Amino acid sequence: MSKIVKVIRILTVAPVMAFVMLLTLYLHNPLLFGSRADFVLSILFLVVFPLLAYPLQPLIKKYKDKGREGQRILAIDFAVSGYICGCLFAMLLHAPKNVWTIYLSYLLSGILIMLTNKLFHFRTSGHTCGVAGPFALLIYFGHPFGFYGIPVLVLVFLSSLQMKRHTVLQLICGAAIPIAALGIVIMISSLIN
Repeated sequence: MSKIVKVIRILTVAPVMAFVMLLTLYLHNPLLFGSRADFVLSILFLVVFPLLAYPLQPLIKKYKDKGREGQRILAIDFAVSGYICGCLFAMLLHAPKNVWTIYLSYLLSGILIMLTNKLFHFRTSGHTCGVAGPFALLIYFGHPFGFYGIPVLVLVFLSSLQMKRHTVLQLICGAAIPIAALGIVIMISSLIN
């Protein structure tokens, strides 16, 4: 059972879920990204950059000896840095509104995860945030595949509880953050247009 739980956790890390979401959106409607370059850059900033935290942790002195908690903090830092870079490139390349919606949802989610973890010392689950966000975006963009997020999220909840990584409240907060972030981004976007 513990092997299954670990496999669930590995397959559902935020960058993997971002890749599933981006690829699904691109295959469903490539015009959503405006250009192939916007799609490739979104893979770079939402998938590759955040994934770098895992192999680089043993090489960075500050995080090297901090085990799982060091890896977790570094992953959040790398993810938010990737989201900021994505927003900067979106601005420089005049990315379409849909790409902005994705980047800003990720950035706001990352900032909220950082704030709850670093300022309030509440271990909000970045894992459930990284699962709920992509599926919420799929639903927002009209792809029915987004509804598969519900059973995936249940599996992530169960595996996190089994491994004693988070409490139920931490998991719920992690899942709520990207949905709230997407709602805020949609609301601001509608006010601007």
